[in-house]
Amino acid sequence: MDVQKIGRFLRLLRKERALTQEQFGEIFGVAGRTVSRWETGSNMPDISILIQIADFYKIDIKEILDGERKSENMTNEMKETLNKVADYTKEDKNRVSKAGKIAFCIMYFVCAAAIIVQLILSGQFPFVYGETAVLLAGGITYLVMIIRFGLWEADSRKKRTAANDAILSFFISV
Repeated sequence: MDVQKIGRFLRLLRKERALTQEQFGEIFGVAGRTVSRWETGSNMPDISILIQIADFYKIDIKEILDGERKSENMTNEMKETLNKVADYTKEDKNRVSKAGKIAFCIMYFVCAAAIIVQLILSGQFPFVYGETAVLLAGGITYLVMIIRFGLWEADSRKKRTAANDAILSFFISV
C-alpha cells in the first residue's frame, strides 16, 4: 500500500469538490492539519473515516487504498491488452506475408526449372523462348499486382492467409 499515492488521491478528490483542508476536516470531524498529514502520506485515516470518505465521494474503499479510480486503472489495463492484441496481429500478418513471398518464389522457380528441363530435352529454342517470355511476363504481372494492391504489405487491409497467397502464386506462375 503506497500511502503517498493514497494521499495524492485524497487531495485530488478533495480538490475536485473545491474544498479546503479545513472544510474537509470539518465534514469528518478532524482538524485541517490531520487532513494535510493524510494528503502528504504522513498518516492514514482510520478505517471508520475511510468508509465515510468513500461514501462521501461515492467510490469504493479499494479505490482509495489503490490510490486511483477503477476507471483509470481499467483504461490502462485495456490499453495494455489492446497493444498486446495489435502486436499479435502484426506478427500474424508478417508470418502470412512471408509465407506468400516464399510460395511465389517456389512456384516461380519451379516454372523456370521446367522451362530449362524442356529446353534441354526438346532442343526447340524458339518454343522455349516463348515460354520464357510468358514466365517473365507472369512474374512481372504478379509483382505489379502485389505492389499495386499492397498484398505484400504487413498492414494490408485485405484478409490473407498463406493458402490464398500460395494459390495466387501458383495460378500467376502457371
